[in-house]
Amino acid sequence: MLVKQISVFLENKSGRLAEVTKTLGDHGIDISALSIADTTDFGILRLIVNKPEEAEKVLKENGFTVSCADVIAIAVADEPGGLAVALEVLARESISIEYLYAFVGKAEKEALVLLRVEEPEKAVDVLTASGIKVLSADEVYNL
Repeated sequence: MLVKQISVFLENKSGRLAEVTKTLGDHGIDISALSIADTTDFGILRLIVNKPEEAEKVLKENGFTVSCADVIAIAVADEPGGLAVALEVLARESISIEYLYAFVGKAEKEALVLLRVEEPEKAVDVLTASGIKVLSADEVYNL
């Protein structure tokens, strides 16, 4: 139930983000979700793509610094408080969230959210047991 997230470390330099997206596009790799966090000197681009292993390989071959991490994709009610329900489940179990971001698309009446947590397997178990829909990697890569 874990999804592979690609992280790319980028210099804060004009055109670097375009280079990443062009490289992926040239290799038929589709981006479904992304987030970028930056500091003065560099940024971290986090991506969910349909072919994570291939993305990691081609980005490294093209000189990018890349790492891969496991994240969890959940579907929450697309209504006020929908996300709070899932986050409260994790809080009750003392599972820390390192970061989260929303998916580009969404399912009908559901918002899709990606979470990086301290204990991913435990988080999947407690979320599922609490009725929170956790998406499989295949479901996410095929959205």
